[in-house]
Amino acid sequence: MSDNHDRLTLVDEEGQEHAFSVLDVVEIEENRYAVLLPDSDPEAGAVILRIETDENDDELLVDIDDDEEFERIIEFLETDGEE
Repeated sequence: MSDNHDRLTLVDEEGQEHAFSVLDVVEIEENRYAVLLPDSDPEAGAVILRIETDENDDELLVDIDDDEEFERIIEFLETDGEE
């Protein structure tokens, strides 16, 4: 894997740190999503999180709980953003 990707570290609910490579950031229907690859286990596949902004204008990464929203993102990524 190339080192050309940005990297970030996320902390889970148990306080464990997890390093990721940022593969892409896409905008779909006025929402932004980060496509991340876990550094510890890239074979597990990518993780997709929605980017939201809090009241201080800080960006937060949020799990996607809506199956329909997740499917729209997968379809967008599989078609390289062509509609």
